[in-house]
Amino acid sequence: MNATSLFINNGLQTFKSQDPWSSEVMALWLPVAAYWVYSITFHFIMKAEIPFFEQYRIHTINDLSKRNKVSVSRVISMVTLQHIIQIALGMIIMHPTDPVISAMKQDKNIQWWFHIILSGLNHLDPHHHYTHIRTISLIAKTIHCIVIPCIRFLVAMLVMDAHQYFLHRLFHMNKFLYKHIHSHHHRLYVPYAFGALYNHPIEGFLFDSVGASLAFELSGMSSRSAMLFFTFSTIKTVDDHCGYALPWDPLQFLFGNNVQYHDIHHQQFGIKKNFSQPFFTFWDKLLGTEMTMSEARKKGAYKHLKSN
Repeated sequence: MNATSLFINNGLQTFKSQDPWSSEVMALWLPVAAYWVYSITFHFIMKAEIPFFEQYRIHTINDLSKRNKVSVSRVISMVTLQHIIQIALGMIIMHPTDPVISAMKQDKNIQWWFHIILSGLNHLDPHHHYTHIRTISLIAKTIHCIVIPCIRFLVAMLVMDAHQYFLHRLFHMNKFLYKHIHSHHHRLYVPYAFGALYNHPIEGFLFDSVGASLAFELSGMSSRSAMLFFTFSTIKTVDDHCGYALPWDPLQFLFGNNVQYHDIHHQQFGIKKNFSQPFFTFWDKLLGTEMTMSEARKKGAYKHLKSN
């Protein structure tokens, strides 16, 4: 058995021996489950044509069938393939952590923060004897368990956004990459939830698998945070393609980069604009590739939608 086969076999055996509810394993299957559950929900809403939701539909049901250049069944089959590749890669490269070692490491880090805080207080007032050990310990634990993970989560969002923006823009500016790879995703002029991850397999690997891995590694987040981050970014991506401008959807009113912002990019007049995804819009703003809804309306689009 060569080194590559041994590496793959060890990865598969490691995965099989893990608890399916462990953070490492859930980081593989939970984003996939979230994708299908969220997509099926929007698919039902789209097919049922529920009056309450119809007022928020960006494109008509007829536009979906007439303007899109790929069938729903083809989209679903390609997304399924991408998920299979995604899970297989995760099974091979996953590095599970020993819960005992993780607990010891956490205690060590909390103790480090405890001593940092205590040293800082003693430096500010060397003549005061601090007796609120429990309070200092609670602050140390809060920093380690809440503040630091939140900072790392934000760093992961920024890393993913940077990776997606520049790679996405490259795949539009390079004629070969666009024609042979990225144009697959743009067969959907009328985006819908299932189509969020409809990509050429190479694009799916470079954009999603590599992007998520970079965000995970560079942020230094834990496996539990990674599970939440991967799932959140997946749900956000589906929401950005859902086809409904829902004013009460937190993923839409909390983020400027939302379903309306990304829908502009899927239209012929905005295909060289709004490359940012999936969280923020500052790269488009900084580099002059942003198109706002007001600018799109001047081109005669989205006039039926209410301004949020």
